[in-house]
Amino acid sequence: MKAVQLTAMQLNSQPQPQENLKKVEHWLQQLPDQQPQLVVLPEAFSCFGAGDKAQWQQSQNAEQTHQALTELARKYRVYLCAGTVPTPNGDKFYATSWLFGPDGKELGNYQKIHLFDVDVADNTKQYRESAWATPGQNVVVVDTEFGRVGLAVCYDVRFPELFRLLRQQGAEIIVLPSAFTQVTGAAHWQTLVTARAIEQQVYVVAAGQVGTHANGRQTYGHSMVIDPWGRNLAELADGEGLASAFAEPEQLAEIRNNIPVADHNVWSIKRKYDSN
Repeated sequence: MKAVQLTAMQLNSQPQPQENLKKVEHWLQQLPDQQPQLVVLPEAFSCFGAGDKAQWQQSQNAEQTHQALTELARKYRVYLCAGTVPTPNGDKFYATSWLFGPDGKELGNYQKIHLFDVDVADNTKQYRESAWATPGQNVVVVDTEFGRVGLAVCYDVRFPELFRLLRQQGAEIIVLPSAFTQVTGAAHWQTLVTARAIEQQVYVVAAGQVGTHANGRQTYGHSMVIDPWGRNLAELADGEGLASAFAEPEQLAEIRNNIPVADHNVWSIKRKYDSN
């Protein structure tokens, strides 16, 4: 891993994609003057708060959104994790997270595996993401000039097995675009994000939606950058904006050398004995 600026962008996205893209560009203009830089957008950043049917309709224009993000990554010379965008899959869609390089080229994409089918004591009450979305199948880690980046989305954070697989595939930084509810966020968000960073000894860049959206849904915010020791390097509790911190490769190497959990993991030990 090499040194890199890590930035989580926090948004209060609404149903209009073009207005949301304008917000993204506004905050890209406010970035710290540091290269290379990885910027992570929230889940469903381009269309939020109008229901899953509206997201399906937006999926039919996914290529236009992809082109707009390509241009933004190139214009601002950043690695851009484009939160999630609905991409077509018959009468459903995938919640797809794209990672673009500073030349605008797509470096990889991840389709959200764990879909949010839960009941929450808030204004929305029931969340049934699988009614419109299809779960992905692949664990994705992408090579960049500063290291290997693992891709995850929101509800995935409750499943440490996925994060272990990302670490096994070489992840040094894990991006986590999210739209945690106000209720579940207040209860579990920081604990879960911090635990995943400590367990896998990675930087986690967790970018969230915040506030009340067009359909009355309330999201938690508290976008943050957590280091491999579990320290909160940057956080934006409320409102739109940026949480940004500098990632130091020497720190990552020291933590992994001093506490080599990847070698001590029971599955790593089992594989070693099975091979003998």
